[in-house]
Amino acid sequence: MDNLDIEKFSNIELSKDDVASISKKCNELKGLQQQIEDKEKEISELKKQAKEYEERTIPDMMQEAGVQKLELADGTKVEVKPFYAAKIPESRNDEAFSWLRDNGHGDMIKNVLTANIDKGQDNQVSELVRICEQLGFAYSQKQKVEPMTLKAFIKEQVEKGKEVPFDMFGVYIANKTKITNK
Repeated sequence: MDNLDIEKFSNIELSKDDVASISKKCNELKGLQQQIEDKEKEISELKKQAKEYEERTIPDMMQEAGVQKLELADGTKVEVKPFYAAKIPESRNDEAFSWLRDNGHGDMIKNVLTANIDKGQDNQVSELVRICEQLGFAYSQKQKVEPMTLKAFIKEQVEKGKEVPFDMFGVYIANKTKITNK
């Protein structure tokens, strides 16, 4: 942005000094935006490196050394613990819910019912699930498993040695390093 042509956007005539000042600030803004973008990329790379140390490098080194916990000279405590994450992919909801029901875990599934109810029909809400179609209400139903419930379930099943379809539940398990400062 060498020269700013404000006249294209306005009927006001500006002095060359005004145009130069505005142009300078616009160029400074572009520089700041580029610095922000560069720093965000740098932070992203640092997070990737930290995750590698946290989930692979340090757990592997501690496993080779035969320890799960240790204390550093400065009093910092280091521990490697299993980390669990799970998220049912949207495309596999029906399949995952069927598996949960078929394997005795259907109580984890939450049902969310949404309906459009006219004013003055509040007294019918308690009966809505049973008679929704009878009354002609437009409704939608969504089923879900709360993320923390799914995570706890996966952890419990894995630790009990039970088989769970990892891909269906988007399971991610890693050993994770936890560092606690004194």
